[in-house]
Amino acid sequence: MSAALRPFARWLTGCLAALSLSAPAFAQTIQLADEPGTPAGVKVAGLTGVGVDQAKLNHQVPLDAAFVDEHGRDVTIGQYIGERPVVLALVYFDCPMLCSLVQNALAGTLAIIKPKAGTDFDVLVVSINPGETPAQAADAKTRFVTQYRKPGTDGGLHFLTGRQASIARLADAVGFRYTYDPAIAQYAHPAVITVLTPTGRVSRYLFGIDYGATDMRLALIDASGNKIGSVVDQTLLYCYHYDPSTGRYSLAVMSLVRVGGLITLAALGASIGLTVRRQRRHARAVAHTAASTH
Repeated sequence: MSAALRPFARWLTGCLAALSLSAPAFAQTIQLADEPGTPAGVKVAGLTGVGVDQAKLNHQVPLDAAFVDEHGRDVTIGQYIGERPVVLALVYFDCPMLCSLVQNALAGTLAIIKPKAGTDFDVLVVSINPGETPAQAADAKTRFVTQYRKPGTDGGLHFLTGRQASIARLADAVGFRYTYDPAIAQYAHPAVITVLTPTGRVSRYLFGIDYGATDMRLALIDASGNKIGSVVDQTLLYCYHYDPSTGRYSLAVMSLVRVGGLITLAALGASIGLTVRRQRRHARAVAHTAASTH
C-alpha cells in the first residue's frame, strides 16, 4: 500500500470497528420498548395501529373533502381529480423526522422521469396536522419546486392544509393509518406515496423514502389507464421520534443513517482494496519487465 493511502486505511479500519461495536446499541432502538428485552418483532406502543391498509386499493377519495391550498384559498379534493393521475403524499410540514425525506425523494424521482406535473399528472401534498397553515404549505412547496427543477410545472403542484375531519376522511379513504402522541406533540405515521387514478381511486402504493424512477413511471402509466395494482409486501418506515423523558424510540432515522454509513464505509474499503491490488499488480509487472531486460 502506498504511503498516501496508509493514514486513510487506518482511519477506515477504526471507523468500521467503531460502527460494528455500536451497531447492537442502535439495533436496540429498533426493537424498542417500554421494557428491556422486548423482541424486535414487537411494535412500539406509539406505533400501534399505524400503517397502510392496502384493502383500500380501488377505493374512492372523498371529492368533497374541504382543504386550504398554499395560497390560502378554499379548495376541495375534487378540484384536483378528473383530468390526470394524482401522486398523493400525506405528511406534515413541521415534521422533525421522515416527512422532509419523503418530499425530497418524491421531488427527486419525479425530476428524472419524462412525464411532467401539470401536464401528465398532479402532485398533492396534504398535511395531516390540522394546526398547520397555508404559509407552511407555501414554504414546503418552495422547497419542493427547488428539488423538482422543472419550470412551468407550478400548476401541477399543490400543498394543502385542512381541518381534522377532512384529513381523517382522506387518510381513511387511502388506508393511511396514523396517530398523534400529545406527550411529544408528534405524529406517528408510515412513509408512503399513494398514486390515484384520474377518477380519484387508489391505484398503487409506493413505500419508504426511495421511489425508483421506473416504479414511479409505471405507476403513473397504470393509474392513467385506471388500472388498480395488487397488494404488495410492505417495507415500511415509520415517522416517530425518540422521547428521552419516556425512554421510547422510533424506528430511528439515525439507525438508517448508521446502516447507510456502514454501507458507505464498506464501499470505501472495497475501493481501497481494489486500489491496493492494482498497485501490487503494477509493481509486479514493473519488476518483471525490469528483470526481463537484464
